[in-house]
Amino acid sequence: MKERIYAHLLEAKKKQEKLLALLLDPDKVSLGEIPRLMKQIHLAEVDLLLVGGSTVELGFTEKLIEKIKVLSQIPIILFPGDYTQITNHADAILFLSLLSGRNPEYLIEQQMKAVPMLEKCDFEIIPTGYILIDGGHESAVQRVSKTLPIPQNQIEKIVHTAKAAMYLGNKLIYLEAGSGAINSVDKRIVKEVSTRVDIPVIVGGGIKNKSQLQEAYENGADVVVIGTAFENDQNVLQELSHKKDESIH
Repeated sequence: MKERIYAHLLEAKKKQEKLLALLLDPDKVSLGEIPRLMKQIHLAEVDLLLVGGSTVELGFTEKLIEKIKVLSQIPIILFPGDYTQITNHADAILFLSLLSGRNPEYLIEQQMKAVPMLEKCDFEIIPTGYILIDGGHESAVQRVSKTLPIPQNQIEKIVHTAKAAMYLGNKLIYLEAGSGAINSVDKRIVKEVSTRVDIPVIVGGGIKNKSQLQEAYENGADVVVIGTAFENDQNVLQELSHKKDESIH
């Protein structure tokens, strides 16, 4: 089990196979919805499920993942807003460092608080450089972390942050415009980062339609995450599903 998911990401990157991930925020779904949601998710051939949010009721993440596991074999990766969301029921965790901000709570303090729980877990831990990009409005991440995103026009700063993350040993770069972003991460940012780092690049926030999805893939995103668009319209996955569209490969 160890390294299975990251190995899959590396293999997909090597083969230039693009992956689609869906972010489920436990604060925005109910357990009763899960059977219906999973049917839609399976029809869209989603590759990965990310589970987490900025503020989540204690213990609910575990209940949600348990429910999903009964219905699906899709790998579940924790995308926690804080250490209390960690549960061994997941298959892996994105062990995030919020490198775009300078709040020590999200650079190292939350990570230290997570250690006692992680020592008891046997899932895959994937160090991830998390970079918040200005998506045009105050995101939940910005509000909770009390940090500022990097403006979209500061491309070189974003690239240097991503490369520093890689040099520090992070295995993934996550470019995040924030939940409900008005603007997705600009294609120039995606292209520059993806060509100047050697590790997989995840892009999320503000992607609402097929053209934005394809633009992210074509500019080097290895994984694209859909979140708010699905929360607002649960039929959107059928439009965004990339499996039947060979033009992106």
